[in-house]
Amino acid sequence: MCVNFLPPSRRQMRECFGAEIGDWQWRDEAWQDYLAPILTRDGVRLASYGFIPKRHQPLGARLSTMNARAETIGELRSYRDAWRRCQLCLVPMQAFFEPCYERGRAERYRIGLADGAPFAVAGLWREWREADGSISAAFTQITINADEHALMNRMHRPGEEKRSLVIIEPSQYDAWLNCRNPEAARAFLAAWPAQDMAAEAPDLPSQGSLFD
Repeated sequence: MCVNFLPPSRRQMRECFGAEIGDWQWRDEAWQDYLAPILTRDGVRLASYGFIPKRHQPLGARLSTMNARAETIGELRSYRDAWRRCQLCLVPMQAFFEPCYERGRAERYRIGLADGAPFAVAGLWREWREADGSISAAFTQITINADEHALMNRMHRPGEEKRSLVIIEPSQYDAWLNCRNPEAARAFLAAWPAQDMAAEAPDLPSQGSLFD
């Protein structure tokens, strides 16, 4: 599953998502516990990637909560309360990365829209009270099965279940963010058409796109 992605630039946040982000700063690439902008029904937040940040995990625990499976999001203790309260968010990005093993070893592919435009994926968010009394935010991305998806079923190790992030249609941004019924929210969790996506290996430019 996706464990890193490229957040939008500050200009893209303003022009593509209509979000005013003040003097917030985030890195060009997001990994676990990195800050990235998210959109919520109450506005834009700067949030930590991973629903349970490492600093809030029990001593010795190594929980990976960057992705939440749609099938179990309402049952797992980590996510169920936020899901039942419909604390939905959008995670804007330029692209995300997945490993492809078709050449016998893991090759890191950059995946995005075919037209190169920024997009947003379905997520869930929550707040955390920090040791100094401040309130922070954290998020996870929601994933669905992709065994039958023409692009995403080519990612990950052979024999593993194929998964995909859920790209939300821009015309549905407000409807997703303002949904108050978790079962109704499931109607948004559909695969994006493979023909409208592109996958390239940025570290291996001679290999080009999977659709070449």
